[in-house]
Amino acid sequence: MIYKNITYQVEDSLGLLTINRPKKLNAISLATLEEMHHAVTRAANDENVCVIGITGVGKKAFATGSDLAELIDRDFQKALEPIVQGLADQLEKTPKPTIAAINGLCFGGGLEVALGCDLRVAASNASFATPEGKLGIIPGGGACARLPRIVGRGWGMEMMLMGEPIDVERALQIGLVTRVVEPDELVPEVRRMTKHLASFAPMVPRTMKAMVHFGMEGSLASALMFEKYAQGALIQTEDKQEGITAFLEKRTPIWKNK
Repeated sequence: MIYKNITYQVEDSLGLLTINRPKKLNAISLATLEEMHHAVTRAANDENVCVIGITGVGKKAFATGSDLAELIDRDFQKALEPIVQGLADQLEKTPKPTIAAINGLCFGGGLEVALGCDLRVAASNASFATPEGKLGIIPGGGACARLPRIVGRGWGMEMMLMGEPIDVERALQIGLVTRVVEPDELVPEVRRMTKHLASFAPMVPRTMKAMVHFGMEGSLASALMFEKYAQGALIQTEDKQEGITAFLEKRTPIWKNK
């Protein structure tokens, strides 16, 4: 696929997808979504990629939501299609860790894409909102389900019902993001995080991600049992033996993904 609305590059274990529609403040069109799906799949299947990152070009916006020029003609049948929700689901279900690098405005569908990522790092100029109510609709890309799960029911309701932007300090306080850096340090920070994750045995971050998602959806008892089985599986790997041996010998482990 030739990308017209995004760029995609792989460097030092990071597969970085950048929404590239600066004149539209990186609003997400259907064509953009198709390209993003393709790039995420490409990154997920690339052995050289440890972490999948998503950001928006420039410093003004991560993504300002769905392209309203397309939304105005969307009917009930089209609304039932996954659209943004499908991309967020893909990011959540992709075994590799995913990181949203949020610069500037992160509104509507843009926020919903970020909510599908495992980690969210924000620039100090970032702001967040679910303003769909002002357009006569509700969020349809996953915010109604994911936002309260991430920030709690109170702040989830506050953001969706009021539709007003919150700044990065508030986002950090409520757990919407976990790190805040200066705009010029945003992608470098994601690269540092990728380097850290790439130092683990490959199955470790993937298994942790699976455990968290499974555990959040089921009962505590089933999550605890599944965790023990997952730990039992990893404890039998060559990488576990190498990790402990390397630690005791005070050297860097050499992982085999076995």
